[in-house]
Amino acid sequence: MRVAIVGAGVAGLTTAKVLVQAGHDVQVFDRTPDVGGVWSRTRRYPGLTTQSPKAQYSFSDFPMPKHFPEWPTGAQVQEYLESYSAAFGLDACLWLETTVESVVPDGDKWRVIARSAAETIEATYDRVVVANGVFCEPALPRYPGRAEFKAEGGELVAGSDFHDVEEARGKHVLVVGYGKSACDVTVPISQVAASTDVIARQMLWKVPRKVAGVLNFKMLLLTRMGEALFRYRHLRGFEKFLHGPGNRMRRSMLNSVGSVSVRQFKLKQHDLVPPGRMEDIVKGAIGLATEGFFEGVADGSIRVRRDMTIRRLLVVDGQPSAELADGTVLPADLIVCATGFTQDVPFLDEAVRRRLFDERGNFMLYRQIQPIDVPGLYFNGYNSSFFSPLNAEMAALWIAADLAGALTLPDAATRRADVVGQLAFMDDATGTHHCRGTKIIPFSMHNADEVLGDLGMQIGRFTRAGHWLNPVSPKAYRKLTPALLARLAATPAQPETAAPTSVAT
Repeated sequence: MRVAIVGAGVAGLTTAKVLVQAGHDVQVFDRTPDVGGVWSRTRRYPGLTTQSPKAQYSFSDFPMPKHFPEWPTGAQVQEYLESYSAAFGLDACLWLETTVESVVPDGDKWRVIARSAAETIEATYDRVVVANGVFCEPALPRYPGRAEFKAEGGELVAGSDFHDVEEARGKHVLVVGYGKSACDVTVPISQVAASTDVIARQMLWKVPRKVAGVLNFKMLLLTRMGEALFRYRHLRGFEKFLHGPGNRMRRSMLNSVGSVSVRQFKLKQHDLVPPGRMEDIVKGAIGLATEGFFEGVADGSIRVRRDMTIRRLLVVDGQPSAELADGTVLPADLIVCATGFTQDVPFLDEAVRRRLFDERGNFMLYRQIQPIDVPGLYFNGYNSSFFSPLNAEMAALWIAADLAGALTLPDAATRRADVVGQLAFMDDATGTHHCRGTKIIPFSMHNADEVLGDLGMQIGRFTRAGHWLNPVSPKAYRKLTPALLARLAATPAQPETAAPTSVAT
């Protein structure tokens, strides 16, 4: 088939790789000048690193270079993705600096219009994969007084649009937000700015990269045991014990990490202890602590204004400033807003868009991949997780199998009920903080298992058992792609009805 993929980030690249290997004619469109999506040089802010260690933030068959640090920088991840594209011959499929403007159904096909500086491309495709990412457009607050603030020289930018720390040198800077990106960008800013204040609407629990300075956090939360500490929609095996007779032990395991964080980062001394307990972390955001952030709080180079928002922007005696909700006025030459992103698909036909969402604007995607009522359209990367490359790779296998007619799925009504049930569960589990249904943290491996269950595939049970106490290793899944491709080549367009099979690892 002829397949168009919108987006050349992690999800777009692995989808292209699998579909090319399956024999499809693939074209990948991206508006940036390089591959990488959120890791593109056009979106990297100073201090950007991965949240997961390099071994976990990698594809199954393409490990990150050994010389990369445990938590690679944004530039290193982009370099890795460029190498991945080159290694699997994807460069010939790429249409970079090309913005997809329109994707419209055309009978049983799709009409795609994309535009670059040099030309307009208009072509028909059999299938379309949306891989533009769940962090596609920064959500920039609309503060009153911005026009006067800007006229006096004040700057307000999204975190992903702040690329050079020298722009903060000698200035009074406010960083809005308290998530990982906010804390990441704050550290380099604080090293050059005249003052650095973090405006934190909500305190969040931060997990140390090394608990007590010794134990890598991946040994705790990037294992199947770590994931099982959070109650999933369907309990199975040992999870039934953890959330039944072992519930007190489970809660103690989670909250002990919170206790260590309070001591390790001296949160009480700095009045930065979040409300609730560490077990509630999933209801906000599971954030990795940024190296140097709490050290900056301790030495006074970073000030955190907790439980606070900006009321308005103003100018005081010629100085661009910001008034906080409690009436405090701070000088603010530069305001960096790390206030999240919006997920949207503006290029899709309006009639298609109406069928994608529920009444609250959540994406209605079966397995985070397939719209219920839009044949021929797929999504990948709408399963943001601790193991985003691996989850995207498994979704790419699912798409390849469906293109070949090798999936036997429930009927539309059953799939719709499953999606509605999943969204209701995530509402409760995360306090609705699931990015319109696109964030699956902390249930990364549950999603991978469900996707592989549809394919009738799974890695060996002893390897899976090993992942209960050791960090999940994406390379353990490296044989799944060739196994699926061999199956599709041998029995094209035949539905798979066999029981799950294991692939030796």
